[in-house]
Amino acid sequence: MRNGLLTLASLGLFLAAGLPLNAADAKKGESAFENCSVCHNSDSTETKIGPGLKGVFKREKLVNGKPVNEANIKELITEGSGGMPPFGDSISSEDKDNIIAYLKTL
Repeated sequence: MRNGLLTLASLGLFLAAGLPLNAADAKKGESAFENCSVCHNSDSTETKIGPGLKGVFKREKLVNGKPVNEANIKELITEGSGGMPPFGDSISSEDKDNIIAYLKTL
């Protein structure tokens, strides 16, 4: 009974603090980014096929003109834009979150 209460209390703390229950993992994102690296550099802003993504979260706007934030990057991965194809569900939501966590480290 006590363990159940502790678990419930911990869950309440996460929710009250607004923390995600499954935090994104930048290390896993780095591994998932290998597929993206065909078109995007991670170590520079130099264009490969698509724009280099070093410092992407320090930029004001994405290439589609939208502000740089997690939701817009996830949408860009999912829906595509311009020359970038849509990846839809071929990349899991968890992997997209992990890739975004990785991009924040660049």
